Amino acid sequence: MKIFCSIFVISLMLPLSLLFALEVPQANLEQFRKAVEPVLKKTCVGCHGPDKQKGKFRIDTLNPDLLKGKDVSWWLEVFDVISNSEMPPEDAKVQLANDEKARIVDWLSSEIQLASQVRRSEKEHTSFRRMTRYEYKYAIQDLLGLPHDLSRDLPPESVSEDGFKNSSEMLQMTVVQLQQYRHLARKALSLAAVRGEKPKPVYYGVTMKSAAAQIDSKYVAKVEATLQEMQQNKLSLEEALNKQGNTYGGDINGAHFKNRITGQGIGTRWSYGGAKYAWKPITIRPDVPPISTGVVIIPANKKYIFDVGDGLPDSGTMRVRIRASRVNSDSKHLPTLRLFFGNQASNDSRVLVRASNHDITVNAPADKPDFYHWDVSLSEIARNAYRHINKLGQLPNPAEFLSFQNCSSSPVDVQVDYLEITAPVYEEWPPKSHTQIFFESNNKNNEKKYAREVLAKFMRRAWRREISSQEIDQKLTLFYEIRPKCHDFQEAILEVLSGVLASPKFLYITLSSEPKNKENQRISDFELANRLSFFLWSSMPDDELLDLASRGKLRNDVVINEQIKRLLDDPKSERFSHHFTRQWLGLELLDFLKLDKKAHPHFDPLVMEGMKEEPIEFFGEILKSNRSVMDFLHSDYTMVNDRLAKHYDLPEVVGNEFRLVKLPPQGRRGGVLTQAGLLAMNSDGKDSHPLKRGIWLLENLLNDPPPPPPPAVPEIDLADPEILKLSLKERMEDHRKDPACISCHVKIDPWGIAFENFDAVGKWRDSIGKDPVDSTSKLFNKHELRGMNGLKEYLISERQDQFARALTHKMTSYALGRPLTFGDRSLIDQISNKLKQRGNGLVDLVILIVQSDLFQLK
Repeated sequence: MKIFCSIFVISLMLPLSLLFALEVPQANLEQFRKAVEPVLKKTCVGCHGPDKQKGKFRIDTLNPDLLKGKDVSWWLEVFDVISNSEMPPEDAKVQLANDEKARIVDWLSSEIQLASQVRRSEKEHTSFRRMTRYEYKYAIQDLLGLPHDLSRDLPPESVSEDGFKNSSEMLQMTVVQLQQYRHLARKALSLAAVRGEKPKPVYYGVTMKSAAAQIDSKYVAKVEATLQEMQQNKLSLEEALNKQGNTYGGDINGAHFKNRITGQGIGTRWSYGGAKYAWKPITIRPDVPPISTGVVIIPANKKYIFDVGDGLPDSGTMRVRIRASRVNSDSKHLPTLRLFFGNQASNDSRVLVRASNHDITVNAPADKPDFYHWDVSLSEIARNAYRHINKLGQLPNPAEFLSFQNCSSSPVDVQVDYLEITAPVYEEWPPKSHTQIFFESNNKNNEKKYAREVLAKFMRRAWRREISSQEIDQKLTLFYEIRPKCHDFQEAILEVLSGVLASPKFLYITLSSEPKNKENQRISDFELANRLSFFLWSSMPDDELLDLASRGKLRNDVVINEQIKRLLDDPKSERFSHHFTRQWLGLELLDFLKLDKKAHPHFDPLVMEGMKEEPIEFFGEILKSNRSVMDFLHSDYTMVNDRLAKHYDLPEVVGNEFRLVKLPPQGRRGGVLTQAGLLAMNSDGKDSHPLKRGIWLLENLLNDPPPPPPPAVPEIDLADPEILKLSLKERMEDHRKDPACISCHVKIDPWGIAFENFDAVGKWRDSIGKDPVDSTSKLFNKHELRGMNGLKEYLISERQDQFARALTHKMTSYALGRPLTFGDRSLIDQISNKLKQRGNGLVDLVILIVQSDLFQLK
């Protein structure tokens, strides 16, 4: 009885996943024999059985035990062709009923997932997983050469215990998802391939002088009269303005039209009801006019709206060009313009989205304006669904508009005299997305030969390995079956290619062959190419990586190191900086932070953008320069733009672009611990939160997470007037009196108290109200931390190795796409020890991970 009670108590303490692990999972062979095998015998064995083996494939001899058998890759093939309705062929005597197909797909989907879990359990690891949503987006973009984000329709991933979205344990596949992938594959290919002649663009070419006239023709007449009076009567500007009564002069705070000679101005106007303010496009490219005296002035933090009406096409690239200059003569203060796209279905319904991640720094002086431009994918922004419906007679429907915002932190005006829009813009026709699929060939007029060429090339890129002739033949068979029902060759081949993109062989980052035993077995060169590219590019390998893998050259130490550096030098490595940093540091919390505006009335909302980007830019700088990973703990530099520098009270920084800025000696910043975004996301939006900050440091930087709190433990009651009288330390001490709390809080609280000189938005403070900030604390080992500087000193002197090992653990888990286990511990130690010997460079860490057995073994 005592033994039973002990086991029962232990079971209550174990996580559900461990309790599941105590039971050895078994293959669902009963369901196979009752529901699946009879259907396969009826529909498949005739062509893939003892008497006939089409495609050299026999289904009746496959081991249905996916957990222990060696036929997983073949079952993936079965899953692929049946779920994509490629088998049985249309001319087969026996077809699958819908319920029969569902039985096979459901059983296989469940068994594939269970098999991946069991293999991880048996070998203590597996990287068998599908792509994440963002990896799918990049893979489609890189494969097809498209700017579109097709991943928006996919459900978001859950996050693993390590904080990563690419962990194999979280990336399951359902039948509904598989159907969605087929839909997205068709959509992607329809966007990539084009038909017919190059679309003719429409144009807008508007001077600000004519824009002002559309607002108020009397204003332009007054300006012209003033100029004429000056020329005829030799009046001074001041005399001419006085004579006209300076009717349109005065202080206009918002965006406004202005004549640079006379100084006269008029405020811009815009409203949904004002259809006369919308512009109609033309079909002939406008001549660029000479520089005009009529300009629109956009002051700092103000916007100018240009109504494009309903004239923009539905898809393609829109190029927006402006001729602009800064008003001031001081080149130390440069304004920044940001482009937004808006649509408005009514006076009560308006959508405004950032049209481009590219902001423009206007550095042209007032007397020498220059052209600047944005390229925007029209199908990637929110459009007005009613733009072609609510017509207003001959007037353009004021359904959509552009907004030019001066997002400068300094009071610097931008002046624009000419605006030009062209859409759609195609640099070549057919576009590259089309010619990558339908390339030039001597066999283009021979459908059978050309279909094989197209399939062979596309499948190799999409499945990221060499393709067998049997695999190509299988797709060709499908092509021949559907070709008579399709309008033309292109329609038929695209339907077959949609099956290639909906296949697990595209969607899964998996092993191309099964290990013969549990002994260490190296992955193939193609697997290495895939693992490397998904690590550093979050996407598929390019042709150079695949060619090296094909020739068996990639595993060479010199070659792999050269490829690592090539991948890191490529702009696509910014994806690594972005996604790893956000997941490692948990930056998504910042997306959901709600700041208390009453507590922080002067907080600039645009600073929040910089707060989100600073950790990513900081990681990117350390990576680019192979700086020491210890810079994450403390550095004498940081990455800021103008607004963030102002937030930090740093010397003036010009422009919205991030750049490296040296920090003053004995300063309060440096490393990630003092970055405003990380401090803010670990606050409650009103004040600092020592508990959140302490837990974050332990989990994300030291990989030493505290246990979860026991149930039914109340939080500190801030509504209690007696509690409010206590200082922060006294409140936390009072909370620790609960025996259920002290064991955790004695470990967490000292770390969090060291952050107390930083408020909820990461601003430095010496006092809270009338009381000075007390940021000193003692760790559980009795070491005293004297605020943030003391915390950094302690981490660098006493916890440097722990941090390096924690970062190694986190990055390796991300690189492999799986959680690490106890069996990986010794290899992680080896990597972190070698890292220290090499000087702790971040690029060196990447190289050591890729060279390790963890990365190169199955």
